Amino acid sequence: MENRTDLPMLAVKRPLLIGVLNLLIVIAGIAALMGVEVRELPNVDRPIVSVTASLPGAAPETMDSEVTSLLEDAVARVSGVRQISASSEENNSRIRVEFNPGVDLDTAASDVREAVSRVTRELPDRVEQVTVVKADQDAQPIMTLAVLSTRYDQAELTRIVENDIVPELLTAEGVASIEEFGTRARQMRVSVDPARLNRFGLTITDVADALQSAPYDVPVGSFRSDAQELVVRAEASAISPELIENVIVSGNTRVGDVARAGFAPANATNFVRLDGQPIIGLGVVRQASSNTIEISSAIRDGVERINERFDGLSIEVVSDDAQFIRISVREVLITLGFTIAVVIGTMLVFFRALRPTIVPSATIPVALVGVVAAIWAMGFSVNLLTLLALVLATGLIVDDAIVVLENAQRLQNKGLGRRAAAVVGTRQVFFAVVATTAVLVSVFVPIGFLPSEVGRLFREFGLVLAIAVIISSFVALSLVPALAARFDLTSEKQDAGRLARWGGRASGWYSAQLRRCLDRPRLVGIVSVVLAALAGTLYFQLDNELVPDEDRGVITVDATGPDGVGIAFMDGELDEVERVLQPYLDSGEIESTFSIVGRYDPNRVRVTAQ
Repeated sequence: MENRTDLPMLAVKRPLLIGVLNLLIVIAGIAALMGVEVRELPNVDRPIVSVTASLPGAAPETMDSEVTSLLEDAVARVSGVRQISASSEENNSRIRVEFNPGVDLDTAASDVREAVSRVTRELPDRVEQVTVVKADQDAQPIMTLAVLSTRYDQAELTRIVENDIVPELLTAEGVASIEEFGTRARQMRVSVDPARLNRFGLTITDVADALQSAPYDVPVGSFRSDAQELVVRAEASAISPELIENVIVSGNTRVGDVARAGFAPANATNFVRLDGQPIIGLGVVRQASSNTIEISSAIRDGVERINERFDGLSIEVVSDDAQFIRISVREVLITLGFTIAVVIGTMLVFFRALRPTIVPSATIPVALVGVVAAIWAMGFSVNLLTLLALVLATGLIVDDAIVVLENAQRLQNKGLGRRAAAVVGTRQVFFAVVATTAVLVSVFVPIGFLPSEVGRLFREFGLVLAIAVIISSFVALSLVPALAARFDLTSEKQDAGRLARWGGRASGWYSAQLRRCLDRPRLVGIVSVVLAALAGTLYFQLDNELVPDEDRGVITVDATGPDGVGIAFMDGELDEVERVLQPYLDSGEIESTFSIVGRYDPNRVRVTAQ
């Protein structure tokens, strides 16, 4: 045995040093496990910022020419913008700004706010609620909450939701916005008497202008011609019906002479039910690049605080995407544990001894836990793809260890001592192990550099596999010889039993088939080409998709009514839908139903059953 200092010699001469090095890998992995991010998939969210504006009473054409175009031109000047899409609807304008990958979302949102603020003065005076949100405006909520109360009426419950509940939930890290469904705030309504209006020679416009120029913060919000009614947006604590009625319209004529003012709930724009019971619904929309699990935990903590704070009010979590993610991660972890058990069991079957099985088995936790440290150091997360990489790496991890151990065992059987067999055996396969590792790394690393969204999705998968192989090679070339020098690996020559006989028969059959193939090289080449061509043909007939469909135990029922019908009509149609689903609720097949009428259009209904 050559007396040169290399890794195999160091492992045998300084086993304590090698043990400490491998222990440091484990400690680093355990420490990283406490701080590594857990999510469903790698962070491939595109930086998206949404800008919305509202102009009551404006037609889509007016919104497009006077609001949307100005805002769109402003945000187009922001650096890093990849794509802008805008839509103008009645009363509302929506602009979706997508930035190039790698752009910091907070910086992008700040730049968009600054650009919007520069053109705010150019917008019509009645434009309100110009908001900038760090999320896609059409993004689906990751959590749905139901606010129920037996103590407060709809208007008071809406006030609590808007002033207390929503601000509390918005403080959660990663929340972009809270969507509200079924809210009906208290409004000041001015009901005009047409007969009195004619008697004083006034028009509804005169009343609206008088209210608009009143010395109070009482801008007129809308006008309903069928009921001759003006809706006034004002703070209920500062404005009373008496103040509104005392506003001078013309000369000595007051608003109270031609109209009656009073508070009433706002007209319903949508209805929300939970298992048939009217509620107020809240949808939690996450920011791009934020963590769903962390948001879920923060929102649930906020819900607990709110439930303790208010009597006669309760908030229930109707749906939570994080719950599915937690279950998925747990299932993959169970699969990982099962894989490790199968690998160890397979080695035990073929080694037919406990000591040779222990040595390569010890490399599994060192390599797998060490990979977690690398995941944290590179800013990756523990997700389904990185866990899948660990599952696949489990078999690769023990390959190098088995090669080193088996060679050391072979030399021990030839009469070499434990230490000499460990050093010489490791040296003989050292470059073979390194070459195998280099080949595997050269296969896995390019996966992380694939273009487009696919490359960003599988970047963590490929790099984690490569790191796992590198760590396993170091462990195989250091820890395995250190342990092999401590164990007697010699095997007694004896009848191996039924398994060995089966293996001998399989080996004999394979040798015979191999000889036949070698005698007919042209035939083997032709058959291989035909099979490859057939496989290529079948590949183009397969369906293509980025990720497979998942069964999350949720069924969505969408219903659309005739054009022009109101939400009152669709609310009645919802009764029919819920009547069909009621038997499944009674039997327990459906746990709950969450229904929304008029979320997107007055003639649309959506029922989510889970």
